[in-house]
Amino acid sequence: MRRLLCLIAFALALPAHAFDLKPFDASYTADWKQMPMSGSAERHLTQQQDGNWKLEFSASMLVAGLTEASTFRYEGGVFLPTSYNYSRHGLGKSRESKLTFDWTAKKVTGSEKGHAVNLPLDRGLVDKSTYQLLLQHDVADGKKSMSYQVVDGDEIDTYDFRVIGEERVRTKVGLIDAIKVERVRDPTKSNRKTELWFAKNWDYLLVRLYQMETDGKEYQIMLEDGSVDGKPVKGQQG
Repeated sequence: MRRLLCLIAFALALPAHAFDLKPFDASYTADWKQMPMSGSAERHLTQQQDGNWKLEFSASMLVAGLTEASTFRYEGGVFLPTSYNYSRHGLGKSRESKLTFDWTAKKVTGSEKGHAVNLPLDRGLVDKSTYQLLLQHDVADGKKSMSYQVVDGDEIDTYDFRVIGEERVRTKVGLIDAIKVERVRDPTKSNRKTELWFAKNWDYLLVRLYQMETDGKEYQIMLEDGSVDGKPVKGQQG
């Protein structure tokens, strides 16, 4: 009986969902509400020969585009970024960011919009791309509120999120059961809005993202096709 109770207690202590980092490929339709045409976006996670991982995102349309790439180590459920690169053109002012995470020297160095970056590096600090995987990890573990320390430009910022609930998302591959998450911001300081939907049955793959900027411009990506660990993503038909 005592052993049975111990097993039950252990089971209850486990996270609601186990997260195992798996490679994925996803393509999206990308829409800027202020522009009359749609674009496309892609997101890829691959493991490199040295065991490190690379997360890539790109979005493009006729007059604008951006690319973003992060490399990191994944050790015992901990994300340790090693590099981050970002480039945007055609959406207002062009912008570039290049960062290196040196875990031996405990420093983040690089450049942001032409200005030098030199920040202290502590365990738990992530870049503006890798935090999305950490968010997937925590949502899979059943967390309802999350907070991350993120290198944002030439400073370290706190990104707060909360789970809104479950929602079914209609995509090109069918209806996907997802967990909706929103970025928490101080309304007295920013009216920006960020919402993300993660697929429950597909390793919490990002299936939709909605962004509204401070100037009211809206941007959205919606899953068009994808695969997780080599398996094609399929939703329910209806």
